[in-house]
Order: sequence, then structure tokens, then C-alpha cells
Amino acid sequence: MAKPLTDSEKRKQISVRGLAGLGDVAEVRKSFNRHLHFTLVKDRNVATPRDYFFALAHTVRDHLVGRWIRTQQHYYERDPKRIYYLSLEFYMGRTLQNTMVNLGLQNACDEAIYQLGLDLEELEEIEEDAGLGNGGLGRLAACFLDSMATLGLAAYGYGIRYEFGIFNQKIVNGWQVEEADDWLRYGNPWEKARPEYMLPVHFYGRVEHTPDGVKWLDTQVVLAMPYDTPVPGYKNNTVNTMRLWSAKAPNDFKLQDFNVGDYIEAVLDRNLAENISRVLYPNDNDIIRRFKSSKFGCRDPVRTCFETFPDKVAIQLNDTHPALSIPELMRILVDVEKVDWDKAWEITKKTCAYTNHTVLPEALERWPVSMFEKLLPRHLEIIYAINQRHLDHVAALFPGDVDRLRRMSVIEEGDCKRINMAHLCVIGSHAVNGVARIHSEIVKQSVFKDFYELEPEKFQNKTNGITPRRWLLLCNPGLADTIVEKIGEEFLTDLSQLKKLLPLVSDEVFIRDVAKVKQENKLKFSAFLEKEYKVKINPSSMFDVHVKRIHEYKRQLLNCLHVVTLYNRIKRDPAKAFVPRTVMIGGKAAPGYHMAKLIIKLVTSIGDVVNHDPVVGDRLKVIFLENYRVSLAEKVIPAADLSQQISTAGTEASGTGNMKFMLNGALTIGTMDGANVEMAEEAGAENLFIFGLRVEDVEALDRKGYNAREYYDHLPELKQAVDQISSGFFSPKEPDCFKDIVNMLMHHDRFKVFADYEAYMQCQAQVDQLYRNPKEWTKKVIRNIACSGKFSSDRTITEYAREIWGVEPSDLQIPPPNIPRD
Repeated sequence: MAKPLTDSEKRKQISVRGLAGLGDVAEVRKSFNRHLHFTLVKDRNVATPRDYFFALAHTVRDHLVGRWIRTQQHYYERDPKRIYYLSLEFYMGRTLQNTMVNLGLQNACDEAIYQLGLDLEELEEIEEDAGLGNGGLGRLAACFLDSMATLGLAAYGYGIRYEFGIFNQKIVNGWQVEEADDWLRYGNPWEKARPEYMLPVHFYGRVEHTPDGVKWLDTQVVLAMPYDTPVPGYKNNTVNTMRLWSAKAPNDFKLQDFNVGDYIEAVLDRNLAENISRVLYPNDNDIIRRFKSSKFGCRDPVRTCFETFPDKVAIQLNDTHPALSIPELMRILVDVEKVDWDKAWEITKKTCAYTNHTVLPEALERWPVSMFEKLLPRHLEIIYAINQRHLDHVAALFPGDVDRLRRMSVIEEGDCKRINMAHLCVIGSHAVNGVARIHSEIVKQSVFKDFYELEPEKFQNKTNGITPRRWLLLCNPGLADTIVEKIGEEFLTDLSQLKKLLPLVSDEVFIRDVAKVKQENKLKFSAFLEKEYKVKINPSSMFDVHVKRIHEYKRQLLNCLHVVTLYNRIKRDPAKAFVPRTVMIGGKAAPGYHMAKLIIKLVTSIGDVVNHDPVVGDRLKVIFLENYRVSLAEKVIPAADLSQQISTAGTEASGTGNMKFMLNGALTIGTMDGANVEMAEEAGAENLFIFGLRVEDVEALDRKGYNAREYYDHLPELKQAVDQISSGFFSPKEPDCFKDIVNMLMHHDRFKVFADYEAYMQCQAQVDQLYRNPKEWTKKVIRNIACSGKFSSDRTITEYAREIWGVEPSDLQIPPPNIPRD
């Protein structure tokens, strides 16, 4: 078996990054050695691999800083409208390679590190993932930051600098065990603390209405300390900022405890304050400070009229998590800046826009009023006032419709009064968007139907996208170069240019080249799996991949039933020719989500039986990919043949993993849900494997009443698989282990797994049939790649810019630091 080329060896052959000049290489080496010298502690002569990583990171950072400063000067002087992307999640992954790619430094660094006797790939593997997100929503925010910088928009990501990111997942005896993700333990070479912009955030206290206005008194103050991370655009010298806030206790925090000598108590209270780096919301004061600052060096507050605020500031709320920005902006405008309420409300609505990411009712946040009363009493007053005016408006338009008022209120009455944060977001924004066409329709017709009837002009669709820099150029250099050889490299900033590949769908040479890249990626990933999991992988088997958060609606259980059925078929007829498959399932379960954790246990248990059955051999393997995260996605996605996107129609808002697989040459098996619908439209439904109930079928089944037993009784293979899971066939030491799964599937499965089982099995048979014909398979792969241009985050952000924020992307190149400014 041919040894796969390393990415480092591939990069040596690659045209797309441009050849490194000797001067660049010499400069990188010199800078690296200087940083290494300062990294090593005086009493330590031997450098560790981590020392080498930090020396390289600081070398690359040097190239960022000049561009970063110059970009901010450029914005300061031109005073463009600034975009603030507020997200409680930024799932950035690793930064080193992405920065080298976007600055065009990768070859110079590769050559310099090679000359120093080191391996660039090994150094890249040392970097911790910045896992400040749960999954798709947080990763989308990261892709958007990349696109906003590449499109020359004056944009800022605002979020929270969690001391611990998404947990590290360990699998112990088949069960998920969570470990703290101490991602900052070695320091973060990319961030810059900005104590000069520290801001007070108030909690608790009481509200007093005085002749001079409303005062929020006797509050407890926690300081919000910003840390700035540079975000480079692709080869345009623009470097934007992601500002993450960390909670710090003020110096006078409970200082009276010192008087009685209770030093420990005072320090513990400080720690308590600093714990809220978990829940601290980004603060609008920072946005207002930047708005008030004038151009050209004067830091005095010169803008005191807020009429122009929405012309200079756009705030995008990434889901409902940052909803408090709306009452906080109102509080600052009304209480601090003394703006009249109606004017403040008009400014707030024109400034804020809201992206909805979910239709699942349990995911739409509802916070108890009692908590607000204690924690944020002034914000609660403002929310009540917003709601009262809103309901007065609705009542005037729909007199006597009490039920409508109840449905549309921000305050939900009941045993526990709650604030519906999604309603607050819709009311307080001038634009509301879903993240795929089908999802945006569901938002209008179902989730926010009453609000759509009230203000239909507010509702938009912005289909998600992914950055082609990280999700093609960085993670799949072989494929990127194969494409560059045919159509040049402009597609990296205009992904629609991939359409130029369509005439090559039947080109023998191109078919061979694309298939060869996939096979190399599979060989490389096989080696990784064998090392990590000690399982012998058949690299010519179909790599069937299902990676995403573990959730009932994403239907990892449907995949499990397919695997069990395949296993039973092999056992029943071992002499028959089967298409060999390596099934990989990966993802994290929320720590308190019992069913999701049980699903992981089921996957690992099925794997234990299947992988050790000599009758099965290398025809079927099941691997649970432990600790799925951005850096692992970058390895598995380029190696996948089949991408599983099998959520119940009407439940997945969009998905972005589906787009990553499509761009990297995997074929999709999926339902008509989320962005799958638009992928099928772009590439032609015949070039995807589409199966199962459509949204209207699901609704009809709900009306009729879904009866799982009907399917169980009428489909013998389904019954056999369910009975095996139920009886302990896959868990002989704990026969009752999966009773809860079976009970759920049989009696209260909201996501109708059995209803799609038969169609899924038939569709998987079509997958097998096509895979037997590698040439025809690769033709479909090429067609999918060629039609994936729509799914660039550059396209998505261009639409946000023009249709929500009222700004125009720019292809202006800011001069690099070594060239004098005009």
C-alpha cells in the first residue's frame, strides 16, 4: 500500500499558496530563532516541541500585528459603519495554520521550519483548539468573522472569553465522560489583553425613579476585561478584531471583609465574581464608546447626538443568547444618554437584527422573571415597558383578540412567570432571518407566525455558508491544488467560480485526479484511525461519516439501525458480495442529556460486536470518533465518501457540516431538511441521495398520529434490529442497558425514526450500487463540488451586508506594513 503524502509534502508541490521567496524564508527563520531565544527560560537549554510551537506562533503573529494596527487606523480615518457580531459562541479551532494561509505565509514557514530540522505539521498539532462553542452555531460565527475580514467590512466579533471551552470528551467503557477543556493553561499566543477598555457591568441593586431620570443604585459591579484576537482576511491585509470579555472582580469587591480580617472570605467572593465569565453578556457600552470617538486622533466624546447611531452601527444577534443587548442598549440610551424613549426605541430597532437558529421549542430561551428581578431589576422594567407598548400596538390592530396578545407577549404567564427572549429579539430588531430557505419559511409560518403577520417586511432568509479558506484550502490542499490547476485560484474568494468545473465532469484525467486525492486523504485518515483506535481500516471501503452534536433530532439512531441491519445481512449470507463500509459517528452529548449519552453508548456497543466478529472481517467497521472538534473535522471531512445528513424534515435549521462535505467531495445521503434542500437544488437532486418524509408528510403524520409499532410489526429487519438492541445482544453484560432507547423509539419518538427506516435502507442500497462504479461515483462528486459555490460564507455575509446592515463589501487592498501609506 502506497504511503500517503503528508500535507507538508503536498504543500511542497502546491501552486495555490505561491512559492516562498528565499528572502521570506530567511526572515521567518531569523524571527523564529529570535522568538525561541526569548521563549526559553534562562535555566533551561533544551527546547520542547511546545516552545517551538510558540516561537512559530509569535513569528506569524509579528506579520499580523502591523496589518492589524493599519486596518484599525484605516477604519478610524474613514469612519465606516461598524458591524458588531454578538455571539455567545465562537468555535475558532486552531489559529496558526489559518493565519499562515490567509497571510500567504504557509510555504515560507514550511520551508523555514524544514530547514531548521522541524516538521510544520507536528507543530500545528500542538495548538489547542479554541472550543468556545457547542457546534454549528459557534463555528458559523467563526466562518463569518473570516468572511467579514476577507470582504473588507469593519466588523467585530463580540463574545465571552470562557476560561474553559466545550468539554473534552473521553469515551470510558463506551460512555461519554467530560473533562474540563483548560485551553488557556499554556497561554494563548493570539490574544491581547486590553485593560484600558475594561468596563463595569452592574448586577443586583434597586431602581429609583427621580426627577433627573431613572437611577440604578446599590449595584454590585463586576469588571468586563476585553481580550482582542486578530482576524485576518484572505490576502487583503485586512485584520479585524474578535473581542472576548472576561469577568474580573473590582479591587473594592467586598473590601469591608478585610476590616475584620476575613481575607479568605473576600478572596472567595472575588472568585465568585470572576466565575461569571460563563454568563457575562457582551456590553453595549464598548460599542457606544467607539461610536462617540471622533476621527483622527481626538478621543474626546464628540458625538452626543444618537440620530446617526444606526447609520454607523449594526448589531447582529447570533441566536437568542445575546437578547439582553436590546434592553441594555435601551438602558444606556434612556438612562445614561437621556434620549427620549420613543427615539431610543427607534434607534435600537434600526441598529439590532436577529438571526434565529432553531425551531425546537426547548431551545428557545425563556428566563424566569424572578431571576431578573434580583439580578437585573432595571432591565426587567425596560422589558416590561417594551412589552406594554408592543401589546398596545397589537391590541389596536387586532381588537378583542386576547389569545393573540397572550401568544405574542414577551412575558409568559404561568406557575413561573418567564421572559420569552426570542419574542424580545423579534420585537427589538429591524430584521429577523432564518438560516436556510426552508427554515426561514418555518420561522414565518410557524415559530413566529403572529409576528410575521404583524411585520412581514422584517423577515428574511440568509442561507448559511462556510469559509472556503479553512474548509478547502487549509484542510484539503490536494483537492484545492487539483482545482487550481484547472480554473485558477479566484474561486477561493468567489466560490461560484467552481461552476467552471462542470465541463470537466466527464474529463477522464480530472476524474482520475479527484479520485486520487480522495484516496490519499483516506489513506492518511486510515493511518490516523489505526494509531488512535487500534482498529485495522480497509482504506478502499466506503467512508460513511455522521459527525455532529448527538441529539435525537439528528437521528444517529437511524444510522445505528442501518448498521445493525447490514451486520445481520452479512451474518445471514456471509458468501454474498457486500460493499465494504467504515461507518464513523462522532459528536458530543450535552452533559445532562441522558438519551444522547445513551446513543453514544449504543454506537460504541454496536462497534464492539461488529468490529470483533470474524465473519464480518473488513466488510463493516464502526468507529465512534472521540472528542469531535474543529481540528478533527479538518481531518475526517476530506476523507469522507458519504455524508449523513438525516435529521427529521423540519428540524435542522440549516446545517453547515453538509456544505463542508459537499465541497470536499463526499456525496450526501439526507432528508429534505435545512440546507440539504438548496444543495439538491444546486447540484440536482439526482446527484444526492435524498430519502424520507418531507415537512408536509411529517405534519400529516402528526395530525394522523405517529404509531411506531405499525412500522415495527411490518418491517422484519427493523423488528430484528430493535429486538437485538432491546434484548442486550449488543450489551450482554447489561441486558437492560438500552431499554430507554427502545422505549422512546416505540412510544414517544418525536423524530419518527421508524417512519423513515424503509426509505433510508432503500436509499443506502442505491449508495452501494453507485459506489461499485467508481467512475460514475466520482462524476457525481465533481458535480457536487462544482455546484457548491452558493455555500460560501462570503456569499452569506455579502447578503447580510447589503440587505440587513446597509453596507457594501470592499475589495480594497490595505497596503501591507512595509509599504508607506498614502
